[in-house]
Amino acid sequence: MRHLSRGRKFGRKKGDRVSFRNGLLNNLILAGRVETTEARAKEIRPRLEKLVTIARKNNLSALRLLLRSLPQETAYKLYHEIGPRYLKRPGGYLRIVKTASRRKRDAAAKAIIEFV
Repeated sequence: MRHLSRGRKFGRKKGDRVSFRNGLLNNLILAGRVETTEARAKEIRPRLEKLVTIARKNNLSALRLLLRSLPQETAYKLYHEIGPRYLKRPGGYLRIVKTASRRKRDAAAKAIIEFV
């Protein structure tokens, strides 16, 4: 049974999975949009939306919370550029667009995740 089990495992151990997810979050914040598999996009969307909500507060404690979970360059970009962009938006900062292409080796559905 999968009671109280959240998140996808992606065939990785916990440490590998956490660093993989953090790297994907980092790349998405720095680039603005990333093409990845649909499952990966759905996994990082709620995590990044919570970080954007923190960045919108625009105070010192919000910056320190971001620095605790992101590299310095990424946290500053999220705090100074992305957070103020969504001050009047109540939520839904990311968009997942499914593409028609599939990954060649395992035919996984691909998607583009980007900021709205």
